[in-house]
Amino acid sequence: MDYKRFDSTIFARIDKNEEIISKVMEICEKENIRLANINALGAVGEIEIGLFDVNEKKYYSTKYTGDFEIVSLTGSITTKDGNLYNHLHMSVGDRENKVIGGHLNSAVVSATCELFIHIIDGVVEREFNDEVGLNLLKLN
Repeated sequence: MDYKRFDSTIFARIDKNEEIISKVMEICEKENIRLANINALGAVGEIEIGLFDVNEKKYYSTKYTGDFEIVSLTGSITTKDGNLYNHLHMSVGDRENKVIGGHLNSAVVSATCELFIHIIDGVVEREFNDEVGLNLLKLN
């Protein structure tokens, strides 16, 4: 991985066999980022994505391996209990141009990943909401 900061934007290259979420968090730690918007494109060979079942208040995850183009990777960096917290979603397309997507648990780069971190000056904390069963933004 390598990255460069331009004022409030970081442009990163995540390399083959590197895991995307861990690299995002590594950059955020090094650069002391507490609030940001993330977007990326590239190619991955292993992913784990999930869906939150609102009735059960539980995530269901599926692992995929193969050749996938990142159609969309988007999300946010916030904090929970003062610690970094990521919330990322990914859609990927396969050889037949079929797209799958969901909440991103992990993704291993197969060729390259071009990632943008758009830094926002501030901090937004999350807290667990019993009714929904998720860590929601606390904006007050």
